[in-house]
Amino acid sequence: MDIISKFTVGSEEGISDLITIIDSSVYSLYKDFVSEEDIKKYIYNDIDPRKMINELNDLSNQLIITYADQQPVGYSIIKSGSVYPGIPEGKRSAEISFVILPEFDSPETRQSLWKKCRSALGFTDIIWINMFSHDPLLEFLKESGFTPVSQTQTGPFQLPSSILKMEIHKN
Repeated sequence: MDIISKFTVGSEEGISDLITIIDSSVYSLYKDFVSEEDIKKYIYNDIDPRKMINELNDLSNQLIITYADQQPVGYSIIKSGSVYPGIPEGKRSAEISFVILPEFDSPETRQSLWKKCRSALGFTDIIWINMFSHDPLLEFLKESGFTPVSQTQTGPFQLPSSILKMEIHKN
């Protein structure tokens, strides 16, 4: 399988690939906790391509999409300057999302997305993420150097989540 992760602009094609991944990942992350009808309502009412295009065309945000044999299978959105309570004053921070469709989750896919993501984060002091506690990628991020900061709830259905951070040590 040919796996590649690349920066993507908020174009029609980029947004289409992103929405393909989001729709599938929403089902896999929520299916054990929320009714299928509520998931469908959420996707229909809250996944807005125009809003995503505007968000991604903000110069402080970057989108990375991972492809397996030219099929979109994962993504990360990097939001520069995004903070959570407890980031020390004067520290630059960036929030990331990190999503890989379960059927394509492999060490190669994880590493491809993480390496591309990490290469874009050299400007910051702290990387943070808020992930569902049941997300299978949570352990990968811990193994990659993220440490838990707090337990909370997130998403449209307020499911249990963990805020994790990674401090970037510059030489």
